[in-house]
Amino acid sequence: MTSPQQSHSPVLLEETLQIMAPFSGGVYIDATLGGGGHAEAILKASAPAGRLLGLDADPRAIERVQQRLARFSRRTALIQANFRRIADVARKHDFSQVDGILFDLGVSSYQFDEAEQGFSFNREGPLDMRMDPETGASAADIVNTLDAEELADILYRYGEERRSRRIARAIVANRPIVTTTQLADVIVRAIGRKPGARLHPATRTFQALRIYVNDELGALEAALPQAISLLKPGGVLAVITFHSLEDRIVKHTFRTESRDCICPPHTPICICGHHAQVKEIVRKGRTPSPDEIARNPRSRSARLRAVRKL
Repeated sequence: MTSPQQSHSPVLLEETLQIMAPFSGGVYIDATLGGGGHAEAILKASAPAGRLLGLDADPRAIERVQQRLARFSRRTALIQANFRRIADVARKHDFSQVDGILFDLGVSSYQFDEAEQGFSFNREGPLDMRMDPETGASAADIVNTLDAEELADILYRYGEERRSRRIARAIVANRPIVTTTQLADVIVRAIGRKPGARLHPATRTFQALRIYVNDELGALEAALPQAISLLKPGGVLAVITFHSLEDRIVKHTFRTESRDCICPPHTPICICGHHAQVKEIVRKGRTPSPDEIARNPRSRSARLRAVRKL
């Protein structure tokens, strides 16, 4: 039988450890615990005295990782919280000046594999998609209440789905939709499925709904400046993204915060008063090796960017 540790493969693990360079006595934050693979590796590399604060909006993730990291319990604090609150949570738990912070964005393998969370179109389950099942509207609430124009806008904006209008009309025509496979079937009937296509027709729609339900992009925009403020001089912020919308936000934030002036290009003198806070150390981003992609196909779209606090 496959254990939880075996079934979860942390993406770009070696590259992340190389960039963050954990050391004994170091202080670290994993803002997206997921399956706990990155957190475990950081704790091992920072033994015997490194400390780690782990956050996850999903209470089930906290329960899993508590078991996985039980032997490190004296050096860890695991908190159920959305990373948009990273600064408040960090300061409350004495992690206000840290040596490294990691965001591994998106959905963990566990969440895809647990049908009851509603993230996968391959598994029959309730159409939920909330990271925190006690907070906000579910995906079912969204697809069964918004009109076709609003749905199409969500699918296009957050899933970059070019056939968003056709899918939205099909959703409205087939309400109520309450399960993952119901929604996937509606999408397949609406836009068809090309033989040999790598992506399932429902991939972008499910991505868009998940991002919208959890306000993932808004949370990321709010969290990155907070994370930079928590770093000690020399501390590293590393972010692993899985699609262009996330990566665009990370890239823009890192480029902005690594410049002394952010005035419009034709401004004759600097009037913004902005000063660089970080230096980009992985400017173009690192991607998984062919070997990692072969071992873990879910890693294929991952990109790692990082900055160091000045």
